[in-house]
Amino acid sequence: MSSIWSVKPTLAQIHERNNGTMVSHLGIEFTEVGDDFLGAKMPVDERTKQPAGILHGGANVVLSETIGSVAANWIVFPQGKMAVGLEVNANHLRPVSKGYVYGVAKAVHLGKSTQVWEIRISDDEGKLSCISRLTMAIVAKP
Repeated sequence: MSSIWSVKPTLAQIHERNNGTMVSHLGIEFTEVGDDFLGAKMPVDERTKQPAGILHGGANVVLSETIGSVAANWIVFPQGKMAVGLEVNANHLRPVSKGYVYGVAKAVHLGKSTQVWEIRISDDEGKLSCISRLTMAIVAKP
């Protein structure tokens, strides 16, 4: 299988670019750059829980959009372009109350003007807790 990356990012490059953003505020940490995916984890703690004591659905969406957006931008930045969010959806399948959630983004479509990513989020036991789809628009850098 060939790689989706023309320039494969390192975890250090990804972390440096996201330092001081909502990504670092929520404790999102990128964990793996594969040939066809990008992975990250997020703690289930006071920053990401809802009052009922389980992971907030919006936190799942932030994790999904973060992983997919970072991956999308690493695909197009060598071309002098950038990727911006067009649409995101998420199906919350199982509550998570502790530990971490782990997201993996894989490209469904890598076009010239749009990209579609599927992000699967699992708990510490590997059980699927959320599945998300992210559509990105590819635009010229301002």
